[in-house]
Amino acid sequence: MKFIIGFSFGVLAQILTFVQLQGQFRWEWFKQHPWVVSLMGVPISFLYLMSVKYLVDHFEGELWPSRLMGFSIGAIVFSYMAHSWFQEPFTLKTGICLFLAFCIMMVQIFWK
Repeated sequence: MKFIIGFSFGVLAQILTFVQLQGQFRWEWFKQHPWVVSLMGVPISFLYLMSVKYLVDHFEGELWPSRLMGFSIGAIVFSYMAHSWFQEPFTLKTGICLFLAFCIMMVQIFWK
C-alpha cells in the first residue's frame, strides 16, 4: 500500500510540475504571471515529499529506489504530457528512453 500511495503522489507531482513549467507555452496567463505560477511549487513540493516518504518506507529505508522511481515516473509522465499537449512525436530515441525508464522502474520494484 505504501508503494501505491508513494507512486500516486509521484505521478500527481510530475503532472503538476509539467503544467507549471510548460503551461507558459500553452496559456498566455502563465507566461504573464510567472511569480503566481511559481507559487504552485509549494503544494507540488509537498506532493514530492510525500511521494519520497512513502517510497522510502516501502523500500525499507533505502533512498536510491525512491530517486530512481521518481526519475522513471517523471520521464514517462513528461513524454505522455508532451505528446498529448503539444503533439510531440514519439521518436525511436524517445521510445528507447521510455523503455529504459520502464526497465529501471521494474528493477526497483522486483529486484530484492
